[in-house]
Amino acid sequence: MVDYDVIIIGGGLAGLTAALHLRKNGHSILVLEKQQYPHHKVCGEYVSNEVLPYLEYLDITFSEFQVAQIDALQFSLVNGRTITTKLPLGGTGISRYAFDDLLFRKAKTQGVVFVFESVDKVHFENDRFLVTTQRENRFTSKITLGAYGKRSTLDMHFKRDFVQHKSTWLGVKAHYDFPDFPDNLVALHNFKGGYAGLSKTETGAVNFCYLTTYESFKSEKNIDSFNANVVSKNPFLAEFLREGEPLFQSPLSIAQISFDKKKAIENHMLMCGDSAGLIHPLCGNGMAMAIHSAKLASELISKYFSDTSFSRDQLEGAYQTTWDQTFQHRLWMGRRLQSLLLNPSLSQWALGAVGNSPWILNKLIKSTHGKPITS
Repeated sequence: MVDYDVIIIGGGLAGLTAALHLRKNGHSILVLEKQQYPHHKVCGEYVSNEVLPYLEYLDITFSEFQVAQIDALQFSLVNGRTITTKLPLGGTGISRYAFDDLLFRKAKTQGVVFVFESVDKVHFENDRFLVTTQRENRFTSKITLGAYGKRSTLDMHFKRDFVQHKSTWLGVKAHYDFPDFPDNLVALHNFKGGYAGLSKTETGAVNFCYLTTYESFKSEKNIDSFNANVVSKNPFLAEFLREGEPLFQSPLSIAQISFDKKKAIENHMLMCGDSAGLIHPLCGNGMAMAIHSAKLASELISKYFSDTSFSRDQLEGAYQTTWDQTFQHRLWMGRRLQSLLLNPSLSQWALGAVGNSPWILNKLIKSTHGKPITS
């Protein structure tokens, strides 16, 4: 049984960022991740530039890639009615295949330890964590972070509230060759029961990722049928699927996605990224939020190790409060915008309103984006 200062369960953006930050502060770190790198994930693959100053603090740059520099947002309804606007901070188009692998390679050079196994149980007793993998390897730590994403068997293990309710959301993602798609654009196109995001990645491929309700999806036999008969009712998406060349052998999908509220602390574990709360991907900020949450947790954990008067209760309370102050409004706004987007009559009215008053759209975008994050 090996002991670490911090065990991080999940090696996505939140887990890898926290590993880099905490290792930079001198702590021993173990990351438990079920998949080897690199690998694709269902994700919008647009990260707001709000995180760039913080990534520089962690010595992370995208210089080895030809990432897409995105500064415009296009939005359309099912009938093809559109509005386009500039993004206040802009963003970067990079695949999770490349981004996660970049962070992983950096973390390895900094001395972060990786074990590629799924976690079976987490037990907290006598102020320490015992983490057991499905291969029955056991590790201990003073602090354990939950950064395992949208949904895991650990959520059932902890009896988290949101897993008691059946989720109605399905996510689908694939990369396409579609050279005519503008490098600087992230597009959000509505269809019945869902919405799809399009943006370029570092390879020049366009990431096509959508969320839909199971109620909408179940009328079709499979993803190809759903794309042809439902998604393609939006003329922009019809053209994209007709003219684009799929680069994956088959699309990636994830079911039971939950947008219910989640606690930022479970079983004395600090939850980061999607494990603590999933932001609706209306402006592509889930990636930025995951990175920011890792920063918040890492700063407080480092304080916990360096300040003997800073108790575990104070650590947990401070993280919950900071999480709420930083993300609660963004999450709330995402839920409201999604409800509006999926109501055909309301979305028509809203698009007309923002078309006549573009500042309304800019204000909505700012409400789902954060300010630049510094060290």
